[in-house]
Amino acid sequence: MTGALTDIRVIEMGTLLAGPFCGQQLADHGAEVIKVEPPGTGDPMRVWGQEKADGKSLWWPVVGRGKKSVTINLREAAGQDLVRQLAANADVLVENFRPGTLEKWGLSPAELHAVNPRLIITRVSGYGQSGPYTSQPGFGAIGEAIGGIRYTTGDPEKMPSRTGISIGDTLTAMFATIGTLNALHARHSTGKGQVVDAALYESVLAVMESLLTEYHVAGFIRERTGSMIPNIAPANVYPTRDGKMHLISGNQDTVWRRLAEAMGRPELGEDPRYATHLARGDNQIELDELIAEWTATVDAEDLHRLLNEHSVPNGQMYRAPEMLADEHFAARQAIAWVNSPDFGSIPMQNVVPKLSDTPGEIEWSGPTLGEHNEEVFGGILGLDDDAVDQLRADGVIG
Repeated sequence: MTGALTDIRVIEMGTLLAGPFCGQQLADHGAEVIKVEPPGTGDPMRVWGQEKADGKSLWWPVVGRGKKSVTINLREAAGQDLVRQLAANADVLVENFRPGTLEKWGLSPAELHAVNPRLIITRVSGYGQSGPYTSQPGFGAIGEAIGGIRYTTGDPEKMPSRTGISIGDTLTAMFATIGTLNALHARHSTGKGQVVDAALYESVLAVMESLLTEYHVAGFIRERTGSMIPNIAPANVYPTRDGKMHLISGNQDTVWRRLAEAMGRPELGEDPRYATHLARGDNQIELDELIAEWTATVDAEDLHRLLNEHSVPNGQMYRAPEMLADEHFAARQAIAWVNSPDFGSIPMQNVVPKLSDTPGEIEWSGPTLGEHNEEVFGGILGLDDDAVDQLRADGVIG
């Protein structure tokens, strides 16, 4: 491994997406991530996903990539003791159980820090580890609703929409990763670990721009606006002659003038109705209609080339087929091809961001359940064969 975190060991105790995606990012950048799963069933992500083959998820190879899987029954005292032993030699523990669950198992931050004061404990939950809502269940979708992004997403004439991905979970995982890295940096100075408290609703709220300030100062409540943002024009999706959709963002004054030239109507660049940011915002609907009439006369490839020649930000609406065929994706290796024992060589998004000296890599796709039991229990914890066999017989490790 060449990642920046090759000297970091992570214990991932969590299921579904918010906690595991944090673990995935750490693994991508070189951390040794030991994923703790319940015996027999494992993480539900092993069977979730829109498409399955022989009952196996096409999502699991991505979110489980680069991790080592061990099976531990956390409801058993002996299983909880195994976690303490793992934590004693780890740098980070990631969990996304409902607040109070670790405490119930005798694995509270105080108890874990008693065996390893340098441990970073990253906790992901719906509402955080404190406050009146802390005990309430909270999935990513609830965090999106409470955090504000659901209300502002979709057609204004319809009920709020979701983004098409689990954005609440992944945003929280990203902030959990940032918090973990901050805590690791602080440990260099203090020598001590700490708790990272990442809440779903707060992570969504963090990306809601000036939503709160706009309401407090101006009484403005952001509403659903479909494919555009009010008063930011032109910045929308437009039709092409060959039936495709093309996004154009020309909302800066100089860029708008270049777009007007590309349209063959340079006079629009100085037209008082459109010449300034405020004017374009006031006339946004008619401006979008004007641009759409023009784009509908041009094929998508020609439109892309023409707008690039005039330095107007634009792009086609990509799906997976377009991504896999794109030369820029290929040149930057944005897509990695990873071998899977179940599906052969499969494509998935590569490690981001790109670091020049320690770029990270995807070592393997999602492991089989308990694949690394012997390596971890025997090698890392130093348990002999008899001890491992007894744990297996007692149902502690399956």
